Amino acid sequence: MHNVKTAKFQIGQVVRHRLFPFRGVIYDVDPEFNNTEEWYQAIPAEVRPRKDQPFYHLLAENEETEYIAYVSEQNLLEDESGEPVRHPQLFELFVQTPDGRYAPRHRPHH
Repeated sequence: MHNVKTAKFQIGQVVRHRLFPFRGVIYDVDPEFNNTEEWYQAIPAEVRPRKDQPFYHLLAENEETEYIAYVSEQNLLEDESGEPVRHPQLFELFVQTPDGRYAPRHRPHH
């Protein structure tokens, strides 16, 4: 049985990217990199993250637009701004709790 690293962030948590000006809500977590090699190689080498760490699927947004992002744990920070997230798919997946966090509407079946 191999050791699965514990993800630092949880589904429904609001995070921001360490290097780039975007933030988002986590809607899924991979225990390690699980995307295409092509996607991985497209990342500039000097900022390319390790593959052996959790990767997070985000409902992401920046100043201009909303989109889906796939980000390594090393490149995420907790977003403590308290700003609401405006991603259009947010409320398909989450309900907002009284403390301003986001809770999954239903548990995904893996």
